Amino acid sequence: MAFEKTARRFFMVVFGGLMLSPHVWPQTANSDGPKTSPGRQEEKQEKIVVDVDLVNISFSVLTKKGALVTDLQQSDFKVFENSTLQNITNFSRETNLPLTIGLLIDTSNSIRDKIKFEQEAAIDFFHSTLRRKRDKGALITFDSNVQILEDFTDDPDVLTKAVKRIKPGGGTKMYDAIYMVCKEKLINEFGSRNVLLLISDGDDNMSNETFESALEMAQRAEVSIYTISTNTSGFFGMAAPKDDKILKKLAEETGGRAFYPAKSDELAQSFYDVGQELRSQYSLAYRSTNKVRDGSFRSVKIESDRKDVRVKARKGYYAPRGSTS
Repeated sequence: MAFEKTARRFFMVVFGGLMLSPHVWPQTANSDGPKTSPGRQEEKQEKIVVDVDLVNISFSVLTKKGALVTDLQQSDFKVFENSTLQNITNFSRETNLPLTIGLLIDTSNSIRDKIKFEQEAAIDFFHSTLRRKRDKGALITFDSNVQILEDFTDDPDVLTKAVKRIKPGGGTKMYDAIYMVCKEKLINEFGSRNVLLLISDGDDNMSNETFESALEMAQRAEVSIYTISTNTSGFFGMAAPKDDKILKKLAEETGGRAFYPAKSDELAQSFYDVGQELRSQYSLAYRSTNKVRDGSFRSVKIESDRKDVRVKARKGYYAPRGSTS
């Protein structure tokens, strides 16, 4: 979309590569005024005033039974920031937005017997989801180490070769892996829907990062985390184990979705459902009524007038820091 491209150019020129938020779009000062020398003009251009923040939120809408709802309009939604109603300025159905997907696979000893099923489902996912010259995917594994087996590419065949190289390892650094991928790989991705697809049993026994720090980094990078549990319990109303609850929390807080396949051979269906949802989303934007640039976390809630649906979106964003004038 046009305002996304404008924002990207702004951050590259004004902040010299330093990132505030990939979905906070600035508005520049009017350039009309008295003539100045080239040197003075250059100096003036460097002092661009940021006085409006446009917050962009991608989200999904589902029925109570989990079916995707794709026919709603802007008038069907209200958005609140810190409980204050905001005015929606942009709205669209995001069926064709480019996707940047990091597939993060747990290869620790605890899921050793599920590796084959994960590999087959991952290969099918890349081939069915990625569109060449538009989307891109990367493959990252974690056990006692975090390893990028293949960096971002639009070629599913290259990713397939990487998937086949997956081997089980030792301990589990899930939080370190989430933190690293979001900070080093996804935070600088502009103009696309940034997604982390996490395949794990939710256990972590070696990370330096915590659940809280990993979640915060995902929120700062505006990454939606989709999780597929490799546990076989906690399905269809059964009491979810602690680690499944962690996976669910990661998904809910970032606007993703948690899947709990009952058996390993149902992983493929979960992968398929993720791909379908990523092509069936909405996007809205609003200018925050809170002009304070204090770096604080601000809660966001999207509500629909349709009583038979539920909206699934990230729970908030981190405001930029700096002067408003």
